[in-house]
Amino acid sequence: MEDTEMPFLLAGTDEPPLAGVSDYRGRPVYRSTSGGWRSALFVVVLEVSSGFSFYGVQANLIMYLTGPLGRSNAAAASAVNAWVGTASLMPLLGAFIADSWLGRYRSIILAFTLYVLGYGMMTVASMLPAAAEVEEEAAGSTTPCSLQVALFYTSLYLIAVAQGADYPCALALAADQFDPNDPRDDAARSSFFNWWYFALAVGTTTALGGVGYVQEYFGWATGYGMLCAIVLCAFMVFLIGTSTYRLYTPTSGAANNPVTLLLARTLPAAVNNVKHVEEEEAAIAIAKAKHAEETRGMLHLLSIWAGCLSYGIVFAQIMTLFNKQGRTLDRRIFGSSSLELPSAALLLFGPATILVFVPFYDRVLVPLLRSMTANPSGLTLLQRLGTGIVLSLAAVSTAALVESRRLKVARDHGLVDDAGATVPMTWMWLLPQHVMMATASVFAEIGMQEFFYDQMPHELRSLGLALYYGVLGFGNFISVFLISLVESLTTTSAGGDSWIADNLNRAHLDYFYSLLAGLNAAGLTLFLWRASSYVYNDNNKRLR
Repeated sequence: MEDTEMPFLLAGTDEPPLAGVSDYRGRPVYRSTSGGWRSALFVVVLEVSSGFSFYGVQANLIMYLTGPLGRSNAAAASAVNAWVGTASLMPLLGAFIADSWLGRYRSIILAFTLYVLGYGMMTVASMLPAAAEVEEEAAGSTTPCSLQVALFYTSLYLIAVAQGADYPCALALAADQFDPNDPRDDAARSSFFNWWYFALAVGTTTALGGVGYVQEYFGWATGYGMLCAIVLCAFMVFLIGTSTYRLYTPTSGAANNPVTLLLARTLPAAVNNVKHVEEEEAAIAIAKAKHAEETRGMLHLLSIWAGCLSYGIVFAQIMTLFNKQGRTLDRRIFGSSSLELPSAALLLFGPATILVFVPFYDRVLVPLLRSMTANPSGLTLLQRLGTGIVLSLAAVSTAALVESRRLKVARDHGLVDDAGATVPMTWMWLLPQHVMMATASVFAEIGMQEFFYDQMPHELRSLGLALYYGVLGFGNFISVFLISLVESLTTTSAGGDSWIADNLNRAHLDYFYSLLAGLNAAGLTLFLWRASSYVYNDNNKRLR
């Protein structure tokens, strides 16, 4: 029994245990046998597999929904947006549960158990017959098997729930492996964040190209089964590193959880306590003034968050309507060559742009801007964020112009009534909108992560990353609403085609993109108005 009480990582040394952390069984841990790059890399492998698998599904999801599941373009785009929106909002719940009860390590265990179950069910669903013939009274038709539909959608939302437990915890757990009080660990942690972002971009790029190819040319079941196997193997690798992890105890008690703290910051009644009327008037006045200032700052912060939603709406189109556009174009790589890109492979130009642009931004653009602005970062966080929104406006405006030209080419070649025709227009026409959106993400998304984390009060910083995911989540749900609204308003009473018709050659995605450009411009106006009067707090004085 005494052996079970011995610290697991003591390793026979007189090294003092690290304060504030323990191993997975609550025992003390030691610097020499825990944490650091060794432990962080186990989490990196896990998250690369998670991102790879998620984008492997998302990249071609609209094709699966409009293909084997027989959904219309509008219904499929809405379904994809709803799923991505749910997956992006679940971290709000996941962060609360992890910080209050489960802890990051157990939350990740739960997440990957759900991942394996979800991808496994998805594989089984894709192995069922693509369509079960159903005879209708008026005319013969085919509809997807109800079991197949139920299994597939259940698997999708299991993965979304898993992301809620995974995303807010994995990066934090990996960063926890570096002790900020140790100079070498602190320097390593700073470097780790750069490599984390780079590794995820590599995984996303590989998924968008490779998984899409496997799905289109070897079958959906093979593609989804591969994702399930990758997640399972990465999960096993993560478990192998369990004995080396440094784990922090989650905050206990309702009074200390993030939601309670946020309400305390934003409800004016929080400073009025009639039971303490004996307090000095000056102290009460100072407390009220401080609370009022914090409340105004929080509301100002949330208004800037609202202005960022316009970016999230445009970002939601990349994996859906941008993808459907690419499906209609000539995707041959060398003109007359029979080698053809899968439509999902066009999406990899986004993360590929990120891989190239991030080093350029860090090593070339920042020093140039620094010499012009005298700001160590080149741009303030709000300037960086605003630049991203401007670029997203340029991207969706470009997409409208390209789609207008594609429709003209389809009309000129008599392809309007042929929904499956390949329009004689090279896929390279879509590169500008993909590259601009990827560049926008380097400015907007990293800017949002830094801004909302840095400007939140110290005890609420765990919600900073959740606010960033909230922009993407709500952006997807707003896109669902817009698609539904446009579909109902633009479909004629005689059954005429809507702006987002199944036959894109008769649709008007150019009008829809123009609508998004208008909304994006309105969001940019709101952002500029609120950002112009924003006063940075003291968390990051270099930004002033």
